[in-house]
Amino acid sequence: MSDTAGEKTFAPSAKRKQDAAQKGDVLRSRELGTAAAILVGAAWLKLAGPWVLHGLDDVMHAGFTWDRATIDSFDPGGLMLQLTLLVLPPILVLGAVVLLASVASQLGFSDGRWVGANIAPKGQRLNPLNGLKRMFGPNGLIEIAKGLAKVGLLGSIAWFWASGRFETLAGLGKGNLADQLSYGWDAVTTLMFALSGGLVIIAFIDVPVQWVRRMMRLKMSHQEMRDEQKDTDGSPERKAAVRDRQRQIALGSVAKAMIDAQFIITNPMHFAVAMTYDPDKAPAPIVLAKGRGEKALAMRELAAEYQVPVLEYPALARSVYFTTREQQVIREELYAAVASVLAFVFSLKRGEKRPRPRIDVPVTLRFDAEGRLDPSAAV
Repeated sequence: MSDTAGEKTFAPSAKRKQDAAQKGDVLRSRELGTAAAILVGAAWLKLAGPWVLHGLDDVMHAGFTWDRATIDSFDPGGLMLQLTLLVLPPILVLGAVVLLASVASQLGFSDGRWVGANIAPKGQRLNPLNGLKRMFGPNGLIEIAKGLAKVGLLGSIAWFWASGRFETLAGLGKGNLADQLSYGWDAVTTLMFALSGGLVIIAFIDVPVQWVRRMMRLKMSHQEMRDEQKDTDGSPERKAAVRDRQRQIALGSVAKAMIDAQFIITNPMHFAVAMTYDPDKAPAPIVLAKGRGEKALAMRELAAEYQVPVLEYPALARSVYFTTREQQVIREELYAAVASVLAFVFSLKRGEKRPRPRIDVPVTLRFDAEGRLDPSAAV
């Protein structure tokens, strides 16, 4: 074996990628999941803003407005319950939407595979040495560089967002309560949209990087390619055993028919048709068995064992094969051709030495090996 047999220089095969996916090694980008979660969350906050803000305005008015009725029936617990019932539904919806976006973004780039075994506890994840290898190895350095780039980009976006809003944000609390809540809500959602845009840019860079890293990780050596091909196609010994088994099955299925057969016509290797003629049972020759491939080979072997004449008439064999079922009388158009072959077989059994007859198959019943009409096929 050459020295390069163990070098992983071949692109991973479809089977290797499928096997890796079943073990949880799929194309996955944390940056894509984060971007999808923030973007969807920001969209939901923008959509639910009027609903939540209206409720908050009512609760705050009720909490900060003091009159005689409020003093007589002071109920802070009721206000807290009202606030909770107001805020809890949109928060729960927000959590569900963010979770679905995160899961969908990962499954969408990983062949839709969910590998439950990956969430099972594994002791190696708690090994400090493995953690140090991840931190200071090549992958750790890549993650550190990604983190620094992410902080720089998102920090710049946040700075540009806040640079034009310092005075307005500092003055919150001096104006109308509803206007202040609306402005603060819009400011938060705008910031989230801006940050999600930066995260989308990062994700578009990270996904190709993760794809390349996965392809490099799954590369195959020449020996692995040969082993996989052997497993896929099967070893020569296994294929030979399968062929023997197929032949045994074919032998068993045609053995009885071959006992009663008077002759066989072949094509010469691909097709075989066993026939007989008994005027007391049918007015014309009957097809006892027919086959192609392994079954045809089995029929020829049994014919040699039972001393049944085997005659090569390719066009006639194909014509009978494609126009007549087993245990059925042949087509009327083939009577003359089969009668000539049958007469020749009877002469052989009487010990006569006659030349093999020339036959003519009707042009409308000439077929090729695939069962298509072929008027030019040789008789």
